[in-house]
Amino acid sequence: MLLPLSVIVLAVSFVLIAVRRVGSVRLQIWQIVLGGAIAVLVTGQISVAAAISYIDPTIIVFLIGIFILGEALTSSGYIQYLAYRLFKRFRFVDHLVLAILFSMGFASMFMLNDTMAIIGTPVVMFFSAREGINQKLMLLSLAFAITIGSVASPIGNPQNLLVASSGLVKEPFIAFFSYLLIPTMVSLFVAYLALRLFFKGEFHNKPLMHDHIRIKDNELSRLCRLSMILLGISISVYVVIEVFNLAQGLSFAYIAVIAALPILLFSKRRVSIVKGVDWPTIVFFIALFVLVGSVWQSGFLQHIINSLHLDINYVPTVLIVNVVGSQFVSNVPMVMLYLKLLEYTHATAATAMALAAGSTIAGNLFILGAASNVIIVQMAEKRYRSSLSFFDFAKVGVVVTALSMVIYWAFLTV
Repeated sequence: MLLPLSVIVLAVSFVLIAVRRVGSVRLQIWQIVLGGAIAVLVTGQISVAAAISYIDPTIIVFLIGIFILGEALTSSGYIQYLAYRLFKRFRFVDHLVLAILFSMGFASMFMLNDTMAIIGTPVVMFFSAREGINQKLMLLSLAFAITIGSVASPIGNPQNLLVASSGLVKEPFIAFFSYLLIPTMVSLFVAYLALRLFFKGEFHNKPLMHDHIRIKDNELSRLCRLSMILLGISISVYVVIEVFNLAQGLSFAYIAVIAALPILLFSKRRVSIVKGVDWPTIVFFIALFVLVGSVWQSGFLQHIINSLHLDINYVPTVLIVNVVGSQFVSNVPMVMLYLKLLEYTHATAATAMALAAGSTIAGNLFILGAASNVIIVQMAEKRYRSSLSFFDFAKVGVVVTALSMVIYWAFLTV
């Protein structure tokens, strides 16, 4: 089978994201993906109508709402204050990295990893600036924490939601926690060991100096607290509705909309906050949906899987196929495809859990493997002039992903 043009465009986009430069021009990730989306539209690889149908409005609305909350948290200084209160007891870099991995990882189980990417990036960059800690170490700690942590919950990320609602497991929360919680904790600690290996010079015995942090804008911070409370309540209601099956096809976009309402309705700085939203990342997501949709529509990935005659219920196969496949079509479409394939088999709960784990830890391999990675990188570049390149991420991510695969493989086949 000849490579479809959409697949070639996606491959070129990957190369450009790796090098990030054409001549003397430095390209942003969103610009590269937008160029790829325009290319498949102009060449007729996907129609405008089909492209629009592939754009998921739920995710776009969710991200805009959470971006508004994230901008308000940062502008008010409230997120820096919370970070100080949470992490001031950790006096050394290794303790701080462990705390970030496990606290952010735990939070991502219930707040979605994309949410934690938006909230967590200002936190880790704050510590990097105040304590002189390597920016790449902080950004990678956050990326690995929220990717791995989100594995263990049916609401940790969008692809887990798809698995949880597929009917492959009867009690999603019990199934996810019983199958995936322990290997997730082990994987978080392994990520810590990998970071220590690659950033040896950063793990010194010099104590961290946690200076007291004051809130910049008390009025806005009060609205942020209200938004955070509403966010927690909305997530709790969502969990109850899912657990007791009180509604079908419930959108999680409302969670972010409700959380953003106090800021949009009552803040005097609402206009500047909306302007400060990371709109290039929103453009990236829209363009990625179009580009991935064109690859999906070509049938190339489906053909590859079918031609290999794989046992798609075998746990190692599920893990490997989803880790590799997610790099080409992103993890949410990959899970959608795999669930369709499983409809014709006798899939077990272990298969479903391997699907959730494999598609999620795929985000630790390369930057494009998870949307949360892109959010972290683009926020760091836009707000803090910090750069985390494709190779910076991959050299550590490959090791973390390989070890995580072995851990989940071992636990799911016991």
